[in-house]
Amino acid sequence: MNASRIALGVMRMDALERGDAANVLDTVLGRGVNFFDTADIYGFGAGRAHASSRKFGMAMKDTGVVRSDIFIQTKFGIVIDYADGGASRYDSSIQHLGESLDRELDALGTDYVDSVLLHRPDPLIDADEFADAIDGFIASGTVRHVGVSNMDPRQIEYLQASLKVHIQVDQLQFGLMHTPIIDAGMHVNMSDADAVNREGDILPYARLRNITVQAWSPFQSGTRYGAFVGNPHFPELNRELDRQARKHGTTANAVAAAWVLYHPAMIQLVLGSMNPGRLSQMIDGDAVQLERQDWWDLYKAAGHRIP
Repeated sequence: MNASRIALGVMRMDALERGDAANVLDTVLGRGVNFFDTADIYGFGAGRAHASSRKFGMAMKDTGVVRSDIFIQTKFGIVIDYADGGASRYDSSIQHLGESLDRELDALGTDYVDSVLLHRPDPLIDADEFADAIDGFIASGTVRHVGVSNMDPRQIEYLQASLKVHIQVDQLQFGLMHTPIIDAGMHVNMSDADAVNREGDILPYARLRNITVQAWSPFQSGTRYGAFVGNPHFPELNRELDRQARKHGTTANAVAAAWVLYHPAMIQLVLGSMNPGRLSQMIDGDAVQLERQDWWDLYKAAGHRIP
């Protein structure tokens, strides 16, 4: 099935009461969102792995959603120490991935996921072993598609050389205040900080290789102040968001979402809010028709420099 352009990321769902989780699911389903993103490690509020996936599984039962009507994506490959909330290691071994997937399926209450992503680049990964794991998942019917998260082109090429299936997704952080995947491309042949190419031209590479970029945490500022919409620490950006909200007859949240969706790479947007009202505003962004200058005005208002 085709996944919607906007996804609900359920990372924070473990903190909700069961009825509230069902209400969030009902809200986004009613707005045409059929794509849900989770990971084996999500459950920071509960202090245990798979907690958010389990709460999402309960919400699916409570809302009566038909499994075949939705697209579920999970991620694996990080081992969390829940005592301090940090990663203890990355683990792409076939044993760990298999055990993790089994526990995710149990938590979600389903016998398959539509897509699975390797959550972070593991410096100890063996591409052939990873390919064997993916081949086994696909042959068993527990996984239908494969992707990666937070990887650069060479890392993807290394894995793709051993895989029989196409890597379809790279999930990367991208939003108005986190733009390194586009900044370096505008600062070629320059010596300023934005010219440092940390991502290896991942966005044009993904477009050339027919890999969909998914934007995670698109509303985060990348600072200790959290989300930027309505945040007094970012006055210039919020003035521009509000101006464009008035211009387009919508909300600042919708404009911020529309900024990501405007990009011709057809980036998918992963929303992490658990507030039904805020989610509805963000989803409205799919219908906002920004003009090209709007996009650039927002980029500049977020503090980015056009060379």
